[in-house]
Amino acid sequence: MENTLTTPPAPVPASRKQRDLLTFAAVLGGLLLFNFIAQRFFFRLDLTEEKRYTMSPATKTLLRDLKQPVTITVYLTGDFPPAFRRLEQGVRETLTEFQVYGGANLNYIFIDPSAGSTEAARNAFYTSLFKKGLKPTNLGATENGKRVEKIIFPYAVVSVGGKDKNVLLLRGNQAAPADVRLNQSIEGLEYELASTIRTLVPTLRKRIGVVEGHGELTNAQAGDILGTWQQQYDVFRVTLSKVKDLSALDAIVVAQPKTPYSEDDKFKLDQFITQGGKAMFFVDALRVDLDSVSRNGVALATPYDLNLDDLFFKYGLRLNQNLLLDLNSGQIPLVTGLDGNKPKIEPMPWQLYPLINKFSPHPITRNLDAVYLKFTGNMDTVKATGIRKTALMSTSRYTRVLPAPVPINFNDARLEPNPKLYQKSFQPVGYLLEGQFTSLFANRARPGTLQFQPEKPANAKPSKILVISDGDFIRSDIDPKTGNPYRLGFDRLANTEFANRELVLNATDYLLDETGLIAVRGKQITLRPLDKVKLAEQRRRWQLLNLGVPLALLGAFGAVRAWRRKRRYAAFGS
Repeated sequence: MENTLTTPPAPVPASRKQRDLLTFAAVLGGLLLFNFIAQRFFFRLDLTEEKRYTMSPATKTLLRDLKQPVTITVYLTGDFPPAFRRLEQGVRETLTEFQVYGGANLNYIFIDPSAGSTEAARNAFYTSLFKKGLKPTNLGATENGKRVEKIIFPYAVVSVGGKDKNVLLLRGNQAAPADVRLNQSIEGLEYELASTIRTLVPTLRKRIGVVEGHGELTNAQAGDILGTWQQQYDVFRVTLSKVKDLSALDAIVVAQPKTPYSEDDKFKLDQFITQGGKAMFFVDALRVDLDSVSRNGVALATPYDLNLDDLFFKYGLRLNQNLLLDLNSGQIPLVTGLDGNKPKIEPMPWQLYPLINKFSPHPITRNLDAVYLKFTGNMDTVKATGIRKTALMSTSRYTRVLPAPVPINFNDARLEPNPKLYQKSFQPVGYLLEGQFTSLFANRARPGTLQFQPEKPANAKPSKILVISDGDFIRSDIDPKTGNPYRLGFDRLANTEFANRELVLNATDYLLDETGLIAVRGKQITLRPLDKVKLAEQRRRWQLLNLGVPLALLGAFGAVRAWRRKRRYAAFGS
């Protein structure tokens, strides 16, 4: 009998439907597991070269420590050209990041000021915003070779605990092209919003002492910046001769002194700074007394004797006894004739009022608009071991230096300046000094005593000093109608507000803010513009490429898939 081998029956494969169900269940289970893990472990990955979506540690700490709700209302939204939508998108992205770290205590909303159903409703809403201090901006940009202008309200309003504060979102240098200014505004969004939140959140307030007793600016003359400081700091007037020392303060301000400091007063300043106190000096090297102008319009600028030169020299700086003339300048009103029986007054360029538009990339001055100076001189640095010196700002390329004494003739404003005389380019007028300062009185006796001062006191600490060679820098003009000070930096003649106020506030933050939030102003987002000539020439080609290639790939994929299916089922049929 012949044995035959029988092949065991092949296992019955699972149906296609069962396989699809198992695959679907596995994918669904994996997604649920991933979601469960993601809810408990938070991370974000910023792949941009400049880390534009990465919040600074100071901002994260501020937002995580919020103890009460913060609401941010943004009015920068609507039907904008692409350039403006980029700024709006930057605000949205920044606030989205804020909400990640602020959690339930931070909320934001966007309101379109132009969304009213009727023109009357829109105008009424515009009026309500204007009354809140939100001023519309007419900003232009070039889109597709056409000039586009849009009236926008580039503001956000931050509300904390019943207190509101406006935030101007459109910053940057007004002299820069529109796209560059928009990019500068995006770079500054994190700092502008975070610093505003910080000012509204209750914290331990620092103490600023404004020195008086030597002819310094009065409360009225410095009224705007004093009032602004008081929103965040405790501000005091301090007469040096009446206090034992300055140890109760965190910072001091010396604003346009006119009479000499005694040795004992200078000793108190020196000890405060060498022991870690911060200081801001707004000092003139030359006296310009406009009240003493003669009938022919001539005054004489002569050196001050403030008895501070050796103190500055010891710290690594020298204020030179000269005046700077700059072709990039402000204006003064001059009588140019008669209009009937009344004198005709016209604004004339006045080179002794430099407009400063050249800044260091330091956080204090980065992306800053122009600032306004009056009768300023230049500064030099000298050797001071361990002191880091940063020239924050300087005059333009076309500058002239006049050594003291300087005759000032206001009739010179009528004359056309000779550019050949303006060859002293980029004269520094503002410095930041940082480090451990050596006392001027080291190895000497304290003035009026036999108390010997050690070379390095046991309580010595690093400090920071801002020096600007213009005592008028924080002086506000007075409104003749109300008697109140204008905002610092406002020039009535040009009807323009310069950035003096912003610079001083940035410097105050840098000197006193221990969180390091001011460093966020150094954030840089690289502008990568397209080649506009190539864009115009190759626009149609790239449009066809972007539309045609995906369709071609999709068609090729469908054809290959159909061919494979046909081949597969043809094999089953044979």
